[in-house]
Amino acid sequence: MTTKPLSGKIALVAGATRGAGRQIAVQLGAAGATVYATGRSSRAGRSELDRPETIEETAELVTAAGGTGIAVRVDHLVPDQVRDLVARIDAEQGRLDVLVNDIWGADHLVTWEKPVWEQPLEPGFRTLRLAVDTHIVTSHFALPLLIRRPGGLVVEIGDGTREYNDAHYRLSVFYDLAKTCVNRLAFTQAHELGPHDCTAVALTPGWIRSEFMLEHFGVTEENWRDGAAKDPHFLISETPAYVGRAVAALAADSGRARWNGKSVSSGELARVYGFTDLDGSQPDGFRYISEVVDGGKPGDVADYR
Repeated sequence: MTTKPLSGKIALVAGATRGAGRQIAVQLGAAGATVYATGRSSRAGRSELDRPETIEETAELVTAAGGTGIAVRVDHLVPDQVRDLVARIDAEQGRLDVLVNDIWGADHLVTWEKPVWEQPLEPGFRTLRLAVDTHIVTSHFALPLLIRRPGGLVVEIGDGTREYNDAHYRLSVFYDLAKTCVNRLAFTQAHELGPHDCTAVALTPGWIRSEFMLEHFGVTEENWRDGAAKDPHFLISETPAYVGRAVAALAADSGRARWNGKSVSSGELARVYGFTDLDGSQPDGFRYISEVVDGGKPGDVADYR
């Protein structure tokens, strides 16, 4: 029998209820990790998004994949709840090896393609709180536990690499700021964690087929290609498992420090580590978006998978 690469490792995936966070937790579990899956949506009650996915389901999927899943209902905007979460991890495990800040939950708040003077302020500020403050609160309490041992990893999940976001308007001032801040947060944490032999990385999926996105396109994972009738570029999309495998690959890499402070995509890491999406392909979503969608370069989706 071969030992799974993350056996004995403890991970916290903050924002693991659905989408990227859920599959990051699952793929860490598949590599053998014990994963604390947190979020606001639980069988005890839903968050303001009012969606059916729960953290308990995520934890069960982690365990089914070969790890140990532990669901903890946490609002990461409430410092006392995050403090108690980290104290529990410390008491139960005595260590934290991987922290993934994937908290978002603001899709319903974003107003697209309106200038700042036409943006409603309160939903915009709530977006920033959900997207940025939650990550800072979580790092504030979790990093003292993570740095007890060398080799710890922090992954900030956003939308768009630093290079892409620096060159593109993200269609809303609040969304733009949120995703830029997440990348910068990884950069700043890299400087703070480096002396402790720990690593911080900003990671973005490509066009991710989350539960919400599948519903938006009126498709399922089984017939997702039918979404191309609505937008042909949807054929470059990827499952949430792809970015999950990217995080698992980073966590298993003893040389992960080479990524400290970097901003990368799931497609970039797939080329380095050799993992694939569930269908065996290696979609490079942001390269496709940059070169074909935004850059006007002739290209077929198949050339980027």
